[in-house]
Amino acid sequence: MNPLINSLVVRAADAPAIKPAVELGTPLLLTIAAAGIALLLVLIIRFKIQAFVALLAVSILVGVAAQIPLKDIFTVVANGVGSTMGKVALLIALGAILGRMIEVSGGVQSLATHFTEKLGAKRVAIALTAVGFLVAIPVFFEVGVIVLVPIVYAFAKIANVHPIKFGLPMAGIMLSIHVAVPPHPGIVAGAGVFGADIGLITLISLIICVPLGFLSYWVASIMNRKDYELLPVVKAQVDEFGSESLVHVGSDGPGARAIAPPRPGLIMFLIAAPIVQILVGTLGTLTIAKDNYWYGVAAFIGNPFFALLVAVALSFFLLAVRRTWSLKETGEIFEGALPPIASILMVVAAGGVFGEVLRTSGIGAALSHTLDSLGLPVIVLGFVISLALRAAQGSATVAIVTTTGLLTSAVMEGGYTPAQIAVIVIAIGFGALGLSHVTDAGFWTVIRYYGLTVTDGLKTWTVLTTILGLAGFALTYVAWILVGGLAH
Repeated sequence: MNPLINSLVVRAADAPAIKPAVELGTPLLLTIAAAGIALLLVLIIRFKIQAFVALLAVSILVGVAAQIPLKDIFTVVANGVGSTMGKVALLIALGAILGRMIEVSGGVQSLATHFTEKLGAKRVAIALTAVGFLVAIPVFFEVGVIVLVPIVYAFAKIANVHPIKFGLPMAGIMLSIHVAVPPHPGIVAGAGVFGADIGLITLISLIICVPLGFLSYWVASIMNRKDYELLPVVKAQVDEFGSESLVHVGSDGPGARAIAPPRPGLIMFLIAAPIVQILVGTLGTLTIAKDNYWYGVAAFIGNPFFALLVAVALSFFLLAVRRTWSLKETGEIFEGALPPIASILMVVAAGGVFGEVLRTSGIGAALSHTLDSLGLPVIVLGFVISLALRAAQGSATVAIVTTTGLLTSAVMEGGYTPAQIAVIVIAIGFGALGLSHVTDAGFWTVIRYYGLTVTDGLKTWTVLTTILGLAGFALTYVAWILVGGLAH
């Protein structure tokens, strides 16, 4: 090895762990943390600073206030970015590509038609709720709402009803999936911070989201007994929407030239394939001894990175190749999936920085000891903190990564099993589901496309998401009992 490189490697290996120059007391550390979170919320809500910039700036200020040496501040920043992005960046990117392929091919519309035909026109809301459940697994929430809007409009025109009648239950379960089921960024980032098992999170959260789908439909059906004002601009769009065909062949771009949309069974296969692969690998690692060769095979097969990569490859052959898209067109679709997630990746990275600063400064340990003295379960604290942050600043991803950063020391030092850590992450995810209101971009997406006034949006969408969040946490707490969480 080159002597210079060897010297640098040795120096890096021997470098002492970074710690504050002065050890501050617990009250002062908690005051710094509270002031940091308050400043973060003011920057995002009052001054409209982008969440990535706000998180990064506050992280640096908290580090300085907690007496981390100035020469080490940006080493901590780099460590936070590396440890977080190394665990989540590929998952989020591959998930976005898979979702984009399904969207552009017309697969979403194909699913909607299939479920509507099977359940009948009178059960359109049930059909769209089922479609929303499936579509939301690979597709980001706002994208899923927008992609399904033409179908909602078509049915609304035929039935001569407000679009919210069909759109509300569908959007409710889609947001539930978005905050709790990988590969969505918030839950993946939370799992990365805690080192939680993605397969266990996927298995548990999907089981919980099934009854939430029924609850979303039932609560929305009660809300939809009332008539709501339809904004003129959306009414005009609904009136102009053609009803001869309820499904477009593909969407704008290469998919629009496809002869027919892909069959619904194919889309369900593409959505289910990575989930099944992850779960098979997870079950293998839980049942096979670690010194067995097949344990390594199971871990490899069930790795979420590999599972999503396989799903993307399948989408290439089953959607692009079979539909005669050129390599140039397919490449453009792949590339088009990445820019929209850039800001999400940056927020996740900055959230990792915030968590690393809290850990290095000793704030995380101070919070952990304080929580122990209160006697409240960490799962309850995770849900409440995430819910409060979600209500205050709007972003579910920011709420999840900030909460996991605050609770890292409590979870890492709590002696929890992998299943218990997975359940804690899910509880934090459902905390980020409730109280979606004017600070949330998703709130504006729903009321803008479904033609609701802000007041009606608060009465319907905000109430629905809060009910689903509370119900999701209640079911998660049942899982907490089943995995032995009450013993802590």
